[in-house]
Formats: sequence, C-alpha cells, structure tokens
Amino acid sequence: MNEQIIKRVERALAELKAGKLIIVADSVDREAEGDVIGLAEKVSAKNVNQMVTKARGLLCVPMGAEVAKRLNLGLMIPDSSDAFGTAFTTTLDAKTTSTGISAFDRADTIHQLANGTSTWDDFYHPGHIFPLIARKNGIYERQGHTEAAVDLARLAGASPVAYICEILKKNGKMARRKDLKAIAEGNHLTLLTIDEIIAYRRYRDAQPIQSITTVSLPTRYGDFTLEAFDTGDDSEPTLLISKGHLAGDEPLLTRLHSECLTGDILGSKRCDCGPQLQEALRRIQRNGRGAVLYLRQEGRGIGLANKLKAYALQEQGLDTVQANQHLGLPIDNRNYEIAAAILKRKGVSKVRLMTNNPDKIHQLAEYGIQTTERVSLEVGLTPENKNYLLTKKTKLNHLLSEVGN
Repeated sequence: MNEQIIKRVERALAELKAGKLIIVADSVDREAEGDVIGLAEKVSAKNVNQMVTKARGLLCVPMGAEVAKRLNLGLMIPDSSDAFGTAFTTTLDAKTTSTGISAFDRADTIHQLANGTSTWDDFYHPGHIFPLIARKNGIYERQGHTEAAVDLARLAGASPVAYICEILKKNGKMARRKDLKAIAEGNHLTLLTIDEIIAYRRYRDAQPIQSITTVSLPTRYGDFTLEAFDTGDDSEPTLLISKGHLAGDEPLLTRLHSECLTGDILGSKRCDCGPQLQEALRRIQRNGRGAVLYLRQEGRGIGLANKLKAYALQEQGLDTVQANQHLGLPIDNRNYEIAAAILKRKGVSKVRLMTNNPDKIHQLAEYGIQTTERVSLEVGLTPENKNYLLTKKTKLNHLLSEVGN
C-alpha cells in the first residue's frame, strides 16, 4: 500500500471529522468530475453556503441504505433511467425549517438526517434536500460520489450520512480532473480520488488470510491439490488449485482466474472464461507444477446479478464496457491483492502468468509478485463472443492477437 495515499486519505478523514470540506474526483472512465464533500453530522450553514456559491452544483445527501430504510425513504422513480444509476429518493425538509432553502435551513435538514433518532415524521415531503442511497458495499460495488461520501463517513467513524455538491467552473461547465487541483489549492481543500479511497479501504479491510482446509482434487484435466482460504470478507473462500511444489526460485506457472458461473459451470459461449480455466489446468498438468488462484470476482467484480443485467443490455446493442457504465458500475472492479498474498504465503515471488490482461501483471507487481513471462491464453473464441473479446482488446487493452480490429 502506497504510504502517500494512506497519509492523504487519513489527512482528509481528519479534516472531515473537524467539520471541514474536501474534494473527491471520480475516474476519468466515468464522469471525470469532482464533488465537494462534508460529513452530515458536522454540517454548518457556512459550509453549505460555501458549497452552493463556490461549487454551484446540486446539493445532495448520500446515506447508507440502513439510514434510508429507517427514514422510510424510497426511490424517487423506481425504474430510474439515470445514466450512472444514482439512487435519488423523494426530497425533504426538516420540519424545524422555514422555507427550507436557506443555507441555515438546509444545514438543519442535513444535520437531522444524520441524527440516529430521526424518522419520516420529522421531515416535510417533498422539500429542498435530495437524499441519495449508497450501495451496500460502497465503492467496491459502485464507484460514484454517493458511495465515496458514505464510505468516507464510515471510515471517519461518523454517521453514514454526508453532503455533497458537484463542482462547476465559473463558465458553468463541469470541472474535470485537470481543473480540480487548482480549485482545491485555491480553496485550501484536500483533493482525493475515488481510486485512492478504494485503495485505502482495501488497506483497512485487509484481514489475515486463513487456510480453511486442503484436499486432493482428481479432475478430468489431472490430479491437483485444492486449498480453500478464508479472506475475512464473509464471501465464499478463495481457492488455490495447485500441482507440485510451489515455492522455489523457478517462476511458477500461474493463472489468476475470476469466478464465472456462466462460463465455468454452464459452458457459456458469451465469454472465454471456461475454456481459459480448462486450458490453464491442462497446461499445469503437463508442466507438472503450477497453480490457479480461483477468485470470487464474478462479472469482473460486479457480481452475478449485475453481470446478468449487463448481459441484457448487451442484447440491446451495448458492448460489455457500455453496459457496465449504463448500470453505473465500474468497468473492471477486480483486485488481485488476495492472490498475491496467497502466493507469498506459499513462498512464490515470481510467476509465469497465463493471461491476456496486462492489468494482472501490473497489479501483481504492485503487491510484490514479479511476472517473468506472460503466457498467452487465447482460447475459446466463438461467433457469440467475438465482439465481446474485441471490446476487451480495444477498450480494456487485453492482448488478443486472434481477434480482429
């Protein structure tokens, strides 16, 4: 974990807890915009006024789903067509306000939303404040400002409610990444990116990896050893499927394989996942030594339900990247820190990596595992997945020579 990121995020958390504002920028692959963010329980009329006069976007209040449930706040429109899946609820004002629109009234409403004893009856409906509901797993699930703000509130040990406002430039256009640094410096605000918050959450959430059990695994591809690891996140165990002695100076033939129920189990032709897993096992069997890390990151990390929703959008003409973006989900939310930790535990520091995805090589390097050779794994090309693979090549930079341009 980069020490500078840790210090930057912890400085921002300290400022939030002190009642100050910060700026958070999202990915250039998403909106490439910045929001001013504060903790709802630390809100002040001065900060609200600074938001609406300096940032000039729409003032909203992101909150954890449990808060929205307590307040009986439902979605403004059940079947929203918002391009990024922002979960707006019905609007409101605290009943202690007058018109509800002044900076003082809005600060009052925001503060009461962070009050753990407030209920639906404490507010007028509709009103001038726009609550937003964050996804359950925060920025792991959706890399938006809603989730980033609530995650920061949780990391700060505060009520999971924040207030945010998009930043517009003086000419009325959105402030993009290149503008945000100057705006942050000019207003003496700390600037974070959502990627930095994700990295910090992974650093904070990291749990000691525990081996659950080890068994023999005879398969149609060969005889292997299967070891299950508890990674401390209440999900299904990460699996190590291996053959031979893993530790040593000789690089280990390795595959990092993200779970794909439709491809691995059902034999779907929409992807190349199943054939890649099968071929990796065959090669390890022939080599006499190697490992597959089977990672529970269905749908490039968005989960099975969201993957199937993305499939439905692909049937309407979107490609795999556009479908994720339409759902407000990250294009690729996978992380290979757990894989690197398991390899290190097994005494592996160098690998010959079976992959077409250069991001796996880069991430392993960040976590201290050297890839001495990339072993191409171009298998499973079908008429049904040709466009899918082409999108991975052109938009996700996968190294696929057998797919056209």
